[in-house]
Amino acid sequence: MGSDCTLSLYAADESKADQAANLTMAEAWRIEEKYSRYIDGNTLSEINRAALAGSQIEVDFETAGLLTYAFTAYRLSGGLFDISSGVLRQAWNFSSHEIPSQSAINEIMPLIGLGKVKWAAPNLYFSQPGMELDFGGLGKEYAVDRGADICQSLGILSGLLDFGGDIRVLGVPPDGAPWQIGVRHPGNPEISLGNIQLKSGAVATSGNYERYIEVSGKRYGHIINPLTGWPVSELSSVTVMAEKCLLAGTLSTIAMLKEEQGKKWLGKSGYQHFWVDSQLHRGGDIQLFPAG
Repeated sequence: MGSDCTLSLYAADESKADQAANLTMAEAWRIEEKYSRYIDGNTLSEINRAALAGSQIEVDFETAGLLTYAFTAYRLSGGLFDISSGVLRQAWNFSSHEIPSQSAINEIMPLIGLGKVKWAAPNLYFSQPGMELDFGGLGKEYAVDRGADICQSLGILSGLLDFGGDIRVLGVPPDGAPWQIGVRHPGNPEISLGNIQLKSGAVATSGNYERYIEVSGKRYGHIINPLTGWPVSELSSVTVMAEKCLLAGTLSTIAMLKEEQGKKWLGKSGYQHFWVDSQLHRGGDIQLFPAG
């Protein structure tokens, strides 16, 4: 998952907690093995072989569900949430401390656009050779929700799953108090802006403060607009609460990608949210409580 993943589970006995934890971890590793772009021979690599050749491929039921979700998010976001945009990492290297030239970005742009891919479940048709898909914007959140489903099926009534800041809770701790979820300050991630009190559901944050480069005093984060090929800059972080982690993560990412329209869009979304813009102004309808 590319990050620390933790479980906090309360159960009637230790063996039930161990069972739930072990099965949840196994499910996370299964999802990573299946969809990581760093593993050869998995489902994603098979899809990308077809994409590279400009051919078609039939996928399994689970993958079809994720693709249907991704195509829906692409359509509803006006093309901003795009799992074909990962190819831009060929231009953007966040360990190089250099920004790419516009010509380097222009060379890649024809390979981006989920609208160029035909999805007729369970078949994917790639008309543009050289494209590739990346489930990095879905996989971790999906794994959190799958883990929560497993815990619930085993009778875990209270727990917290935290996969790199993508969080889902099951009920409240035995003392009845809400879970305390810290929100990082995007200007200094070592500092907390405060805590979200969460009794159920999920919370996810998208931001430009973990993977970025700074050139001539300007920060270029890893969240890149697939329509321009350049990182977004208007919002520094967006936190969204929803019933599922996958939905919370998608909404927070879309809001970041919408730039100056993100705040207004969040306000109309019907989901509780909190944002910090590039000037470190804050807003939203999630109440933050003092940490500690």
